[in-house]
Amino acid sequence: MRTAMEDLSFQHQARARAGGTRLSAIVGVVASGNLEVLAERTLPDTQCRLEIRTAAMGFGEVWNAVIVDFVERYSPGGLQFSINDGGARPDTVSLRLAQAVRLIEEGGQ
Repeated sequence: MRTAMEDLSFQHQARARAGGTRLSAIVGVVASGNLEVLAERTLPDTQCRLEIRTAAMGFGEVWNAVIVDFVERYSPGGLQFSINDGGARPDTVSLRLAQAVRLIEEGGQ
């Protein structure tokens, strides 16, 4: 049996480039209603893109609200996020996105 998935895509302007020199970071695990976030430094400095694959269908407006808040708070310019969602709550989504930005800003490879 195949589980239905919804694909969502959001692109935003960020105030500034995300700090640090790290090229990628991954946080979270897709299990037990959680999500996995891969952040990659692949875009121009003021662009931010989020590609989401989720099992929770019909929540595009909720995703949009969480993402708008995230971009305003963290200004993740230059980053593309690939999100695999197992049905995480909005507060967990916000937490994982913030963790990904913090990790990518730490530097290193």
